[in-house]
Amino acid sequence: MGLPTQLEPTLAWREVCNELRQTVGEATYDIWLAALVLRAWEGEALLLEAPPATQAWVMRRFRHTLETCASQVTGLPVRVAFTGQARSENPPSSPSPSTALHPRYSFDQFIVGDGNRLAHGASLAVAELPGQAYNPLFLCAPPGLGKTHLLHAIGNYTLAFDPNVRVRYTTVESFTNDFIDALSTRSVARFKLAYRNADVLLIDDVQFLASKVKTEEELFHTFNALHEAGRQLVLTSDRLPRQLLALEQRLRERFASGLVATINPPDFATRVAILRKRVELDQIKLADPTVLELIAERITDNIRALEGALIRIVAHHSLTAAPIDSDLINLLLGESSSQAHSPSIADIQAVVARHHDLSLDELLSTRRTSRIAWPRQLAIHLVRELTEAPLQEIGAAFGGRNHSTVLHACKRVTDRVAVDRGAEQDLRRLLMTLQDHRDDRSC
Repeated sequence: MGLPTQLEPTLAWREVCNELRQTVGEATYDIWLAALVLRAWEGEALLLEAPPATQAWVMRRFRHTLETCASQVTGLPVRVAFTGQARSENPPSSPSPSTALHPRYSFDQFIVGDGNRLAHGASLAVAELPGQAYNPLFLCAPPGLGKTHLLHAIGNYTLAFDPNVRVRYTTVESFTNDFIDALSTRSVARFKLAYRNADVLLIDDVQFLASKVKTEEELFHTFNALHEAGRQLVLTSDRLPRQLLALEQRLRERFASGLVATINPPDFATRVAILRKRVELDQIKLADPTVLELIAERITDNIRALEGALIRIVAHHSLTAAPIDSDLINLLLGESSSQAHSPSIADIQAVVARHHDLSLDELLSTRRTSRIAWPRQLAIHLVRELTEAPLQEIGAAFGGRNHSTVLHACKRVTDRVAVDRGAEQDLRRLLMTLQDHRDDRSC
């Protein structure tokens, strides 16, 4: 058997993309997999189209991951094939700027609400007048609130207005890999030209720059070269520049020297508008449009989770013919309702810092005194237990620490709690405080 005929291939592919994001991480997905296009899904064969410059790399490195994620969505074996012929067996060391932009991320598809109005307005101003409006523009938001969407929208709008403008989009991971490749192949001059020749440089997830000293220095000089030439820089992060404590102060000061625009979780009206827009784009037919309000009530903090919930509901309806009503919402989103009110990384950090009479800067610092180290380990442990954040994201949120440091902190807490009653009580009190915090948000 292949893909059930009742399941719309477009919706199934969207769910596969959600699985891919969770499996490979946001940065890797954006670099290599976001540009994949569904061409056909017939039986067990999933036919995809990839940009010629990256097709060979995606086929070799991600084919098994694609098949696994597709099988998880359908519950059936899936074979992945690609249209066309790949041009190269090696991944490009420096992808062209235009191929890195996601065409679907535009200002037209971005829903504006009170939580993102400033960020949207500033992004549009930058796209209309690169280098003249706000330079640099620093977009700050937790994952899933639209900062990457705005980054791509700036690039797409700028190129649509003037195709001759040199726009380069990159993530910090890609920038780092390009720089390492340039060092190993002795092509640093070509690397510098590729980035410093851009009229608009868009850099995603700068929080992951932590602990990369050589790359940090190179980005510092790239930033200065572009800024002094009057060229536009736009950066995104999940934290404010002053909270990126693992970065050099001079770089944090550069990031904060223009406009810093934060994006807050969408309010109820904005969440409903986002769902209506998704229904319109995907041509989903709803017998009762008020179910969108029920979904918006359940999923409150994350746009990606909001859209994923809609896809899950529509897919279930397609497979089972169950009506999309409040009963189905309760059945499928019962767990998501509690998860929507689970504490965020920032919530946990704030609660632990307050409980131990520390400032947030102290908690995230590199200091290792017992007064600070134990609360920091507790906070890391609680984030690991109470959120779904991957190890890399947890480490980045605690001053740019690596995944091994996160695992070590969790082990230290587990071992100490097992033999130290005071430590056990400390952890229990924090859990109770966080539970009260979650209940307050649920009211």
